[in-house]
Amino acid sequence: MATPKPRVKVPKTASPGEVVTIKTLISHEMESGQRRDQDGNTIPRRIINSFTCTFDGVPVFSCDIEPAISANPYFEFAAKVEKSGTFAFEWVDDDGSVYSTEAAIEVK
Repeated sequence: MATPKPRVKVPKTASPGEVVTIKTLISHEMESGQRRDQDGNTIPRRIINSFTCTFDGVPVFSCDIEPAISANPYFEFAAKVEKSGTFAFEWVDDDGSVYSTEAAIEVK
């Protein structure tokens, strides 16, 4: 499997108190552990099991992810911004790998 690639879409600017829409996607196969390969062996489970978004260290959105979610999990949520800062995004894989990225927003 290729290295999962996180992508986020955050507006570059906002007004104080504005509610902005944040979109995230991570390229990941999300193997549930219930399928079998050509030889009949169970393919080991490997999923992104949690997602967290913070704004300057303050939690904004988080969720636990179960095997039933499709490949390439996509999340869209809203956040109210009062000041300029940075959103930090983190996805945690079953094998302990952590994939992260950040996006800044300027409040004018």
